[in-house]
Amino acid sequence: MSDITFQRLDDSFERWQELLELILASFAYMLGKIDPPSSALSLTPRLLREKAGNEIAYVAFDNDQLAGCIFCRPEPHGLYIGKLAILPAAQGMGIGRHLLRLAETTARELGLAELRLETRIELIGNHAIFANWGFRKTAENRHPGFDRTTSIEMRKILT
Repeated sequence: MSDITFQRLDDSFERWQELLELILASFAYMLGKIDPPSSALSLTPRLLREKAGNEIAYVAFDNDQLAGCIFCRPEPHGLYIGKLAILPAAQGMGIGRHLLRLAETTARELGLAELRLETRIELIGNHAIFANWGFRKTAENRHPGFDRTTSIEMRKILT
């Protein structure tokens, strides 16, 4: 990861359209696989800017190209991980793992004892990746209007 750098999003960040394109490219493989469709499809550059203002977000750059992101929202007992996205061409380079380490550091700084995320029930490969990163399944959930499990919750206890 010699050319990979990481930055916490702040008011100086202006590349919201590019960040949206990264998220959509990262989530594109889910189209037609998950139901309901990903909430990423309803994002806009303005909504991403608002999300970053309300949450804690980091981006990864491969040289000057946006390569990944993670959005984190403090909750009473932990840090919720959302919109972890890695550009398909940059997957397998350790960017996701590094972004999760930044989330762990953030959680510890906030005095929070765990990370929490949700992943769709259909995305078995994601379940395995998160399990390899120390997350354990803690619940099954359903989106409003569904009578079946649509996602699982996973948590990682920080030691």
